[in-house]
Amino acid sequence: MSGTTWVYIMLGIYTIYAFYWGIKGYVTEKTSAGYAIGGRSIPFIAFLMAATAASFSGWTFIGHPGLIWRDGLAYAFASFYVLTIPITGTFFAKRNWLLGKRYGFITPGDMFAYYYNSETARWLTVATSFLYSMFYTAVQLMASAALFHWVAGVPVTFGAIFMAFICWFYVCSGGMKASAWVGVLQFVLLVGGIILMGYYTITAPEIGGWKGMSEALQKLDRKLLEVPAVLFWTENAAAYAKSHGTVMWTSLMCLTYMFALMGIQSSPAFTMWNFGQKSPAPLAWQQTFMSTFVVGFALFYFTAFQGMGAKILELKGVLQFTKDSDVVPILMKTYLPPFVLGLVFLGAIAAMHSTAAPYINTGGSILLRDVYWRYLRRQQAGHNEQIWVNRLLATVVTAAALVVGLHSTAALVILGALATAFGFVQYIYLLGVNWGFRFPAVGANLGVLAGMVAVFLTYYVWPNPLSMHCAFWGLFTGLVVAYLCRRVGVKDDPETLRRQQELRAFLNDIDAPSPSGRAWRQAMKWIVPIWYFFAIGPACILGNSSFSFAGFPALWSWQIAWWILGIVMMWALTFKAEMATCTDRMLERAERETMIVVKEA
Repeated sequence: MSGTTWVYIMLGIYTIYAFYWGIKGYVTEKTSAGYAIGGRSIPFIAFLMAATAASFSGWTFIGHPGLIWRDGLAYAFASFYVLTIPITGTFFAKRNWLLGKRYGFITPGDMFAYYYNSETARWLTVATSFLYSMFYTAVQLMASAALFHWVAGVPVTFGAIFMAFICWFYVCSGGMKASAWVGVLQFVLLVGGIILMGYYTITAPEIGGWKGMSEALQKLDRKLLEVPAVLFWTENAAAYAKSHGTVMWTSLMCLTYMFALMGIQSSPAFTMWNFGQKSPAPLAWQQTFMSTFVVGFALFYFTAFQGMGAKILELKGVLQFTKDSDVVPILMKTYLPPFVLGLVFLGAIAAMHSTAAPYINTGGSILLRDVYWRYLRRQQAGHNEQIWVNRLLATVVTAAALVVGLHSTAALVILGALATAFGFVQYIYLLGVNWGFRFPAVGANLGVLAGMVAVFLTYYVWPNPLSMHCAFWGLFTGLVVAYLCRRVGVKDDPETLRRQQELRAFLNDIDAPSPSGRAWRQAMKWIVPIWYFFAIGPACILGNSSFSFAGFPALWSWQIAWWILGIVMMWALTFKAEMATCTDRMLERAERETMIVVKEA
């Protein structure tokens, strides 16, 4: 059978699996919270794999190798997001779950509005969620349509609608739990597809395995094997981009780009996923093993094999690529046997759906609970009404994403890139709620608003000042504004202070570390910044002329070594410092010590 035939067979099997979970959820989910956050009962294995798949989008599968081909090993530092994304989860996920369990929060807007005693916080979170869901989903749907066109010749418009329909059906039918169980398969396909694609690239006859690739790498232009500088002034950055035909992946750009990707797990969608877990038990394993080790193994080796292999094949005159998004599709059509082509194609589609599905689900749920339920129906709608309106609003998010993707390419590129940076600005709210950072409610709200404005300005108007990503400027501006409000004497009212003190006392008591955990936390306050500084920060430029092993160029060797050290760091942070672990006593107290402040129906 041809590769195209296998593509349709694999897609059919995947669709049947996804529809099964959608229909099962349609039959079983009868409450608003059951539909929106899985009834706070998403099991260990489902969260472990689905949350990991949701963290790493179709961009990881298609865009990441393409940009390594375009920009070289300096861009391959982006692979470190296998650590920086779950580090956000380490900071916030367990405490989000504890707060959701105690107070009955269903959306992040519930949590922020309660803690800051401010409905403005709710509306800013709704705005962030809608923008994030619509544009990030648009990116995924259009990428899947483009791949479908490349591999099977399906028109892009039809492909986008068809791929959106598959995702829409199981999400709108079954809610969060259906999305989670489909995510289990998506994780396997995502990682397996990356590894297969990397294997067939490096074993291509024109490359000749690792020995041939290693020899070819030594002959590449040095600009593809080095970080160009620690930072560039704006005018120097423009000159570099013009002369090299690429972005300035300086040390500080690598570091602050990772900040943007940290915004994935601080986004409103992931906060809702934290609320939906049955318990925090999977968190440490998801953050350390599934994300940092398993996905890290795929990215630091097999994604890089694809990107650097494509560059070698291009320079040998074997293949020609016109843009970075063409790299993986051309490699797939050129080197994959028919059956494997179907499997890898499905891995790419699974990667895109694994990200689109949670944002469609949570985007609809946030619009339902924070707008329709609270303001339009004034908390008077029953479970059945809420579920059907939730489905309608999820449909609106899907349709909006399709419209933007098909008709507003420029806006898609700009706002799709801004999405994760907007998520990173949510750190302001989360730092206050989870860790007691002391700025008044007015400061938090103005900080988030100022941060979103700063993100837009430093992306679109004055791009990347000092070659630092707009996500950094957004959070930096937001925190400055938040603390300035405190500095000029803005204070919270007594009711707000009472809520915050009660919540702080609960978290500090139930999540108090053991003596050993406390000692590890003190150590990690130094270890984590040092790792950031050397692995992906200013000192990563030392990798240009550092050690080399097993035929890897110096910068690639540096990345692999610091990834391995990063696995150890994540293990210490999640397990030894107890940032992501829970005890039986903690779970018993969480079940018993509830103080529900959110009305469900």
